[in-house]
Amino acid sequence: MEKLIITAAICGAEVTKEHNPNVPYTVEEIREEARKAYEAGASIIHLHVREDDGTPTQSKARYQVCMEAIRQVCPDVIIQPSTGGAVGMTADERLQPLELHPEMATLDCGTLNFGGDEIFVNTENMIKEFGQRMIERGIKPECEVFDKSMIDMALRLSKKGFIKEPLHFNLVMGVNGGISGEPRDLLYLTESLPKNATFTVSGIGRHQLSLNTMAILLGGHVRVGFEDNIYLRKGELAESSADFVKRIVDLSVILGREIATPKDARRILGLTK
Repeated sequence: MEKLIITAAICGAEVTKEHNPNVPYTVEEIREEARKAYEAGASIIHLHVREDDGTPTQSKARYQVCMEAIRQVCPDVIIQPSTGGAVGMTADERLQPLELHPEMATLDCGTLNFGGDEIFVNTENMIKEFGQRMIERGIKPECEVFDKSMIDMALRLSKKGFIKEPLHFNLVMGVNGGISGEPRDLLYLTESLPKNATFTVSGIGRHQLSLNTMAILLGGHVRVGFEDNIYLRKGELAESSADFVKRIVDLSVILGREIATPKDARRILGLTK
């Protein structure tokens, strides 16, 4: 099997310090959280940014400051900005990080009911626009899928030229409104992917460790971090996203997968720097 790529999703847009006081908001906190995750073994930092009070933002200026700060402490790490932003943001708001020409960025492939009245909107035309912008800028999309239909959408739009192949997927499982986090569900999703695709698995909350383990065994890759889970184990808040990264490194050694460096990850994903 290929070496294991670990992505650290260090803050997200929804989790707050009220959930876990260690969730980073400021530039300095984001820089240090990224450094810890990188030194623990993460080769990709999945990045949302916040204002100092924790308000999620897609501001190009804020992303630029945070990305520059991260590169100061881990210059070779892959920084993957989110174009998902937060519920209620416009497409133009969400697209701002692409103006910084990152190597990778997320591309959400469908609309999702997040709970209550919150709807995470991604129309077909939005997905086309986001994909086309990434092609124009030479940015590798990570196709975010929360259900099987979103894989189908990505494949259909790829055939039409809106998403560049080979495809890389992030299978996000256990989110309210999306596919559940049972082992059968992960097998269903992975068996629906094209043979030349790569994939990462993001298990939310209590599903994180079991799905991470399956991803390692299936030859996929793993995302962990505060965006997806705040508890290292039941009742114990994690001190850092690096805690989750360290756990995956230890598990991967036991299961016989080497950990990918950023250089390895670029080769596996077809990135150039």
